Amino acid sequence: METYADWLRARGDDELRALLSARPELLAPVPADLTALAARAATPAAVSRALDRLDRFTLAVLEALLVLPAPPGPETLATALDATPTQVGDALGTLHQYGLVWGNGTLNPAPGVRQALPHPAGLGPPVQEVFAGYTRERLTDLVTDLDGEAPRGFADSARLLRRLTELLGAPGALIDDAGPDALAALDHLAWGPPVGRVADARRPVRVGTAATPIERLLARGLLAAEDDRTVTLPREVALHLRGGRLFRDAAAEPPPLTPPPGEPRGEDVVIRAAAGEAFNAVRLVEELLERWGLEPPPVLRSGGLAVRDLRAAAGLLDVPEWKAALLVEVAYAAGLLTRSGDLDGEWLPTPAYDLWLMRDTAGRWTELARGWLKSDRAAGLAGERDDRDRLINALSEAMVRSSAPSTRRATLDVLVDAGRGAVGEDALRDRLAWLRPRRGGRTRDRIIGWTLREAAALGLTGFGEPAPFARDLLAGADPEPALEKHLPAPVDEILIQADLTAIAPGPLVTELARELALAADVESTGGATVYRFTPESIRRALDAGRTAADVTGLLTRHSATPLPQPLTYLIDDVARRHGHLRVGALASYVRTDSPATLDEILADRRSDPLRLHRLAPTVLASGLQRADLLDGLRALGLAPVAESPGGGVIVTRPDAQRADPPPTAEIVRLRPEERTDASMISAAVRALRAGDEASMHGAEHARLRADAPSGELPRSPAMATVDRLRTAVDRGGRVWIGYLDQQGQASSRIVEPVRVEGGFLTGYDATRAAVHRFALHRITGVAELTDDPAP
Repeated sequence: METYADWLRARGDDELRALLSARPELLAPVPADLTALAARAATPAAVSRALDRLDRFTLAVLEALLVLPAPPGPETLATALDATPTQVGDALGTLHQYGLVWGNGTLNPAPGVRQALPHPAGLGPPVQEVFAGYTRERLTDLVTDLDGEAPRGFADSARLLRRLTELLGAPGALIDDAGPDALAALDHLAWGPPVGRVADARRPVRVGTAATPIERLLARGLLAAEDDRTVTLPREVALHLRGGRLFRDAAAEPPPLTPPPGEPRGEDVVIRAAAGEAFNAVRLVEELLERWGLEPPPVLRSGGLAVRDLRAAAGLLDVPEWKAALLVEVAYAAGLLTRSGDLDGEWLPTPAYDLWLMRDTAGRWTELARGWLKSDRAAGLAGERDDRDRLINALSEAMVRSSAPSTRRATLDVLVDAGRGAVGEDALRDRLAWLRPRRGGRTRDRIIGWTLREAAALGLTGFGEPAPFARDLLAGADPEPALEKHLPAPVDEILIQADLTAIAPGPLVTELARELALAADVESTGGATVYRFTPESIRRALDAGRTAADVTGLLTRHSATPLPQPLTYLIDDVARRHGHLRVGALASYVRTDSPATLDEILADRRSDPLRLHRLAPTVLASGLQRADLLDGLRALGLAPVAESPGGGVIVTRPDAQRADPPPTAEIVRLRPEERTDASMISAAVRALRAGDEASMHGAEHARLRADAPSGELPRSPAMATVDRLRTAVDRGGRVWIGYLDQQGQASSRIVEPVRVEGGFLTGYDATRAAVHRFALHRITGVAELTDDPAP
């Protein structure tokens, strides 16, 4: 008899690729052969994930297949579901593609499907199954009460179950006899779930002695006791109550997408609105990480970001707290932000942030948008409380919701499929409830609402409609060309005014923006950004290691007009006083060339908490740490600098701190909803076929593997190796590589490269007949194959 594995083995390569594309979790990792693939596809987790992807009608077709007498054909299914044969055929095609239905000429549910759907169509087991646990004595009493007389002769359990099935095949009279109260109890179970909870469900009851509605139902077989507290409605009784219908609502077509109230917007208006928000999101993330690079907030002991730090970020960016939480989470998802260390760490930008700054605005937005799409964190939860009434902090593990990326993607896909125009939120929820009926609930509805709000804030939508560049992003294309032409060009000139303000008429080039943010404070944002120069901001630049000449030279180069005299006076005045005092560590000391200055400090009563005493005419000692002494002197209106033991100036405010990103795992598994590219799937199919041949032919498997070339291993510089591998990915074909394993043993490999990313090469290893991931730093070199070995 053909098995499920045999059926998979008989599928063509195109059908296997379609199966793995629809269920990418089956590739994590690639199974050894098709028998292993069949076993993995039948596991409860894999079946559940596949069922989660089915729309309401396709799921109804599968449930009807489990309920109707086997084996039902497409015509029988169409009649039972009140649908057309074409609609049923399309649903069956999807079920075949997902490997949930199999068989040649018959429709067989795949292994594991019945267990994953214990109550298909909301129906309980048939009479033969639900009463199978009853003793022969109880079955005899039940049949006697329903028949009006005891069974003649010896009646075993099988005969009694057959007779009970006949009696309950038309239960109308029994339901009427049980009374209206009993009918109301049945109505609660009629459309599922078919189980209920009662006390002492297995108590012996007879028709003549039944007193309560539940007892009258149990005595007539209209409910069956499964255990002491559980009763089940038999399938035949439920179908009678439903009038023979399998489903209350099994619409073959999705509900319509109705637009929200209001006038529709023109496409140019949508694009301008979305591009404006996209530019603003990039600017806000940069502004936030620049500040946190200087003044990083601490990591809470429980993980995450403190509420006060989130509020401070919202105040800095002049946005609501929910938007600040979104920007923080997006930066984290894009790899631009991480925590430093395990204990007493801080939230700091990563080295990837500096590379991100080198890209243009469209490229930066693309990285943020992709990070948001893939993130399994729900930013909308920030500030709420969990089931234990504990506060949910941004950047904490409590923000994780495994369904977030799939729900987010499904929401945007519906908006894209709707074409031009926005979609009402209620209509969107109805459509998603039809597309993914098993993933409903309050959490999904909330994520849908957050997705619409966040997509607008990040610039994927404008007035509720996806922008063209967002459509490109969702389709897997490059969105940067479509976005770049709608973004303002960065400028490298500012207008400096006599009132110590500077106006940036547009987005600034990266270098100027960073230096100006160091030397001036942002006063207002909008179409143009207004900066204000203050003694504190100039001192901030000097503390970061800049000199007065550096600041003046920068402003002179980028000012559209000559520098106003008040600004040059301000810079010179602050620079003149900056560093006049030197602070070291005894715990700490203060040194200056002017004894009179130290006299003034000691005479000032505000200096008492600094615990100063004189060591020499030009030196004061303190019991405070150097940083505390610096802050105390600055509070007195002075401008000290830190001093090294050798007398040099220490930069106490670096203009950027960075945290190392977490180490990359050697093995990266696919998420259940992660999409796998076609080349990876093709390589996996080849590996499955090779593994299948190996399991079938045993020792003959040697002829299926390609022999690696003999001689010295290929050797090439690291950059040349990566370039050659990327070229091989683009053009296809095989290459010869040398590879060192973890023990340092060298081997020759023939590889068909599929992907080069994250420090790894993924490809089909023809010498091992399997898909492997190779660490790039262990590849000794790459060489072309002069004679491509036959597979």
